[in-house]
Amino acid sequence: MIVYSIAETASVASTINFDLGALKNGFWGLTIEGLTYGSIYALVAVGYTLVYGVLRLINFAHSEVFMLGMFGQYIGLLLLGFTPSGNTYSEGTFMTIIYLLLAGLCGMAVSGSAAVGLEFVAYRPLRKRKAKPLAFLITAIGMSFVLQEFVHYVLPKLPIDPPLGGSSAQPTIRLVQPVKEFSIFGAPVYNLTLIIIISALILAMGTDYMINRTRLGRGIQSVAQDPDAALLMGVSRERIIMITFLIGGVLAGAAALLYTLRVPTNIVYYGGFILGIKAFCAAVLGGIGNVRGALLGGLLLGVMENYGSVVLGNQWKDVVAFVLLILVLMFRPTGILGEKLGKARV
Repeated sequence: MIVYSIAETASVASTINFDLGALKNGFWGLTIEGLTYGSIYALVAVGYTLVYGVLRLINFAHSEVFMLGMFGQYIGLLLLGFTPSGNTYSEGTFMTIIYLLLAGLCGMAVSGSAAVGLEFVAYRPLRKRKAKPLAFLITAIGMSFVLQEFVHYVLPKLPIDPPLGGSSAQPTIRLVQPVKEFSIFGAPVYNLTLIIIISALILAMGTDYMINRTRLGRGIQSVAQDPDAALLMGVSRERIIMITFLIGGVLAGAAALLYTLRVPTNIVYYGGFILGIKAFCAAVLGGIGNVRGALLGGLLLGVMENYGSVVLGNQWKDVVAFVLLILVLMFRPTGILGEKLGKARV
């Protein structure tokens, strides 16, 4: 049995600030910052929720798909002629938008291809062999480490200039300088905040519209509800599964661009791990299998962890996300909005 001394207990307790005054004073600024990160969580969470809705699979390698998206958009900027520097490029508003769109397309192409490749190489053979769910789970975790170590050890050995991957984060390339646009109750709102939140909302709502209002979306819902009946009605299950992975990967690539706009110093092989876990929590929090739930869960998680970091201390920020998830699931096991894919899920 481990016995802690009074001094050790006091030391641990002293790391918890519990400063409600700081929350009150910085409420609006914390809310805006939380919505910024929450928007990114939401986009990644949609990928988790779509794959789970169709396959009943928790794709833990999705965080590495996001990480590859970060490297993809970085490579796109390098191909466009940008070089890492400590300064922010000044290309004018129109050209900056064009460069960001092109970089985003590169990131989405890489992450989308990685997601489809992951499905083809790792999950499809298991489905053909009618493997048990545990086999899928173990494979997902294994592929997560495979992709991480590929970027960590293999990518740096490729003849690419400048070198990519390795243990250190990529040198930063900044295209957008944070500029204050307006204030909400004294809290500044920057251009980056608007870009991230608006872009994420458009993509998430567009995905929700596609799922509920298009022929492809009806195909996804039919496979999610009853794969055998969908096959009898002429819906290709394998094609739908591939497209589902592709959509999730593309959204992860878009989230990667938005994340690197906000945190350009974290393009590294383990850069998607914690964010991916939080995005998974957001998907479960909102109701896994529910696109709108993923959006709500991401926004709520981003805001609450920001509040918690001020009230309890920044070192508790990641803990708040998991405590919030546990509390919600205790009272609503299916998440805030409940599961939707499969009972008309998504």
